[in-house]
Amino acid sequence: MNDLLIPQAPAADPSAPHLEQRVREVFDRQLATALRLRSSTARERIAKIRKLRDCVMAHQADLYAAGEADFHRPAPEMDMTELAVVQAEARDAMRHLKRWMRPHKVWPTFAALGTRAHVRYEPRGRCLIISPWNYPLNLTFGPLVSAIAAGNTAIIKPSELTPRHSALIVKIVAEVFQPDEVAVFEGDAAVSTALLALPFDHIFFTGSPAIGKVVMAAAAKHLTSVTLELGGKSPTIIDESADLTAAARNICWGKFTNAGQTCIAPDYIYVHESVHDRFVAKLREAVVAAYGESPQAQAANPDLAHVVNSRHVARLSGLLNDAVQRGAKTVCGNVVAPEQNFIAPTVLTDVPPGSTIMREEIFGPLLPVLRYSHVDDAIAAINAQPKPLALYIWSRDRARTEHILQNTTAGGTCINSTVQHFLHGNLPFGGVNNSGQGNAHGFYGFRAFSHERAVLKSQISLLPMYFPPFTALKKLMVRLLLRFI
Repeated sequence: MNDLLIPQAPAADPSAPHLEQRVREVFDRQLATALRLRSSTARERIAKIRKLRDCVMAHQADLYAAGEADFHRPAPEMDMTELAVVQAEARDAMRHLKRWMRPHKVWPTFAALGTRAHVRYEPRGRCLIISPWNYPLNLTFGPLVSAIAAGNTAIIKPSELTPRHSALIVKIVAEVFQPDEVAVFEGDAAVSTALLALPFDHIFFTGSPAIGKVVMAAAAKHLTSVTLELGGKSPTIIDESADLTAAARNICWGKFTNAGQTCIAPDYIYVHESVHDRFVAKLREAVVAAYGESPQAQAANPDLAHVVNSRHVARLSGLLNDAVQRGAKTVCGNVVAPEQNFIAPTVLTDVPPGSTIMREEIFGPLLPVLRYSHVDDAIAAINAQPKPLALYIWSRDRARTEHILQNTTAGGTCINSTVQHFLHGNLPFGGVNNSGQGNAHGFYGFRAFSHERAVLKSQISLLPMYFPPFTALKKLMVRLLLRFI
């Protein structure tokens, strides 16, 4: 067996001796491949993406088993949020990669008259992809498609919190790639630390803002470029003109899919006071229609995912208890079954502003619904928080919608929908400041893993007119340059 395959196997103990040596060995061996891939063609890259896509789809049954083991997730949800997203990302890259790779010409500015110039996309080189536990395949293989499309090598560090998914990632990568091109290292924070100590050419991290700061600090030591797909508290505003039935059904889906463990799930909702009670009633109806009347029925419902582990159940239970003790009311839910890692979909109203749930990212099936009397009050409250990854607007009033857009900022926004912008392959997906840095998906993912190299060729050089000595004529030419540039 090729000794490079050793790191593809699950790490028995992340703190075992020689971890740094094993990581460094694979990293060093990827250098020659990264240099070779600089001249790889679109056809070669497309063939690899196709092989990866086909391998992922061939393991569909394994994905269902992993989803059941790690999350109790339903198969249709796995199809929509994992397989379909990877398949769409791969298909988009295969269709458009030749055009993406093609150098594009740029017009000369006044100071560059007599030249021709273009921008060419070059591979960054050796890349690190650190993927999260909430959508393990989607958020591993999506960035990997972009990295391969751009002509890079990659080392992947999947999350240890979803071991069945992690093992499946190892298996798929080993079937498609040689480790000197793509390798996987499993393990806990010790593995991440060993990897982050290396001078990668680019790091693509998906996770929390807190860990994103650690990744960015490690990258800064090597001046490594980063793409940070983080999270935060994504708000929703529902005004008095909104279609409340559609909003309730859509928000129920966007929030409680994967038990709310989605970085762009609605985190809290501001509803105009005139429609607040009606919306809350419709949201409760939507929860019952989707998942069942009682928490017991919901816990047994195969269409409802569970929380990833007991630690996150305890964290979410703490947020819920703190809100209720401070005076929040529960419209539905408020049932925790730690032995099943289950928390019923819970809607809260009258949540005090000082509650912990209003300060921390929820990342679970708890949804505060708040009242507002004037939209500027909701905007001010949202702007008082760090910039979110997503913001959702439900309104049929165009002027008010534009007012909200102009007076808020977010990584992305949906109007009369939730989460759907992530599925739009022609849109950049990413955060801003606390919620992320850089973009992913489609061409934007290709660009994230590429260096945009400026190339200028002089044909009729006018520069000597500005070289010293500065005669009277040259001084005149400089003044004209300042005037017309």
